[in-house]
Amino acid sequence: MNIIYNDIVRKTFAEEKCGVKRVTLEELLKRSDYVSMHVPLTEKTRGIIGKNELALMKSSAFLMNTSRGPVVDQQALCEALKEKRIAGAGIDVYQKEPIASDDPLLKLGNVVLTPHIGSDTVETRPAMALMVVDDVIRVLKDKDPISVVNSELLQGK
Repeated sequence: MNIIYNDIVRKTFAEEKCGVKRVTLEELLKRSDYVSMHVPLTEKTRGIIGKNELALMKSSAFLMNTSRGPVVDQQALCEALKEKRIAGAGIDVYQKEPIASDDPLLKLGNVVLTPHIGSDTVETRPAMALMVVDDVIRVLKDKDPISVVNSELLQGK
């Protein structure tokens, strides 16, 4: 599999060791068979995948979102799936959680939905707990936490 990625931060280690290539979001969407979202929810990422971005994707492509619901325009995704403009989706996070029982996504046959449990593995949960504990200890020692999404909040401390 050829792996391409888009990120505001270049991943030179991954490029050198794994042979991945950094491309623009537009190129990624046009070329990919599978698009997997792994971004925090910030003002820059909110709605990063909407109607225009979905229109760039191949009709045979699949979109997976396990990051945060609002990074994908859920209504636009539902329309793209319903009209078969993309082949399918795997969604673990939603614009509003839990997903409403009457949400149109629940009626589609080309989407797999899970209730925000994608990270619920034997290995992941203890690792996440350790990250939280480490950051709490850092803050108690008057140090900046490591796992910060909105680092600009630390600047005013």
